[in-house]
Formats: sequence, structure tokens, C-alpha cells
Amino acid sequence: MNLNKQPTIDELSQLFAARKDSLDNHILWVCQEGEVYIDPLASGVPEEEFINSHPNMRTRLLMYRRGHGWVGKKAAADKKFMSDVLQTLHDAWHTAERQAEVRVVERLY
Repeated sequence: MNLNKQPTIDELSQLFAARKDSLDNHILWVCQEGEVYIDPLASGVPEEEFINSHPNMRTRLLMYRRGHGWVGKKAAADKKFMSDVLQTLHDAWHTAERQAEVRVVERLY
């Protein structure tokens, strides 16, 4: 899914549905080309280590902690949540394009 290509809620839902909430923490992030990713982060691994290993990151949301239902099929089926995430990504992306540092979004719009 790319934020420069008018992504849909269904595309975002597919990204969320592909992950399992009970296995790992997850970080939703956007690279400098506008591609959106949800990657796992094993428990005990600091967020800074994840950030340092992704030098092309432009913006990201706060980590989704495992076991809280923020990723996975149930989260993907929540259209209001998916809509809020997509709107947040759009807004964060437009701001991040004009900044040199990684933008961290702390809450959904």
C-alpha cells in the first residue's frame, strides 16, 4: 500500500489482517517512498533498535502492543478504526514529506 497512490481502507485492512496480535508487538511505519508497512517487533526489543534498522523510515505510529487487539483480523474488520488509521497516515505523511527527521504519531485523528 502506498500513500502516494490513494490507498483504500480495504488495502489497509489487508495489512492489518496479515498480522497476528498475540505473537508480537507491531510497528506501522511509512518509508520515504510512501509505502506502508506493519512489522513485528519481538517483546523486549527496544523501539529505537527497530528505528535504527529502518533508515528509510519517514513516519510511524506508536507501537501496537501484543495482546490488545490492535492488529490482526479483528482490528482489520473494524472499519471505524481502519478509517481513523488511514486518515492519520495521510495527515502524518503530508507533514513528514516536509521534515528531515522521522515523524512519530502518538494518537489517531
